[in-house]
Amino acid sequence: VQLQASGGGLVQAGGSLRLSCTASGFTLDYNAIGWFRQAPGKEREGVSCISSSGVSTYYTDSVKGRFTVSRDNAKNTVYLQMNSLKPEDTAIYYCAARTTGYRTEILTVTTNRYPYWGQGTLVTVSS
Repeated sequence: VQLQASGGGLVQAGGSLRLSCTASGFTLDYNAIGWFRQAPGKEREGVSCISSSGVSTYYTDSVKGRFTVSRDNAKNTVYLQMNSLKPEDTAIYYCAARTTGYRTEILTVTTNRYPYWGQGTLVTVSS
């Protein structure tokens, strides 16, 4: 079971990035995927989540209206489209998987509910 997060980089404030999380060794149809971030000196926080069905989504208040999570089960990949980026979005972004059953609507951004984690991708937003 592996998750590979990619797509991070350096962008100016107001810019956009799209993160990808590709799974191998298991199918995303049975897994909710969460996006988390950790800024220097801060705790890891839940940013967004998408259910295994792909229908239900969650966003933390600070990213609502700017970030969009989606999934392509055929490619076993989840995306996090990040628009109108702000310097406070700077962090290492991680994707994580939690088995929730075939195409359910279960959502959570509780860190310790996710057993499978990718390695993280760095997003830096300059002012």
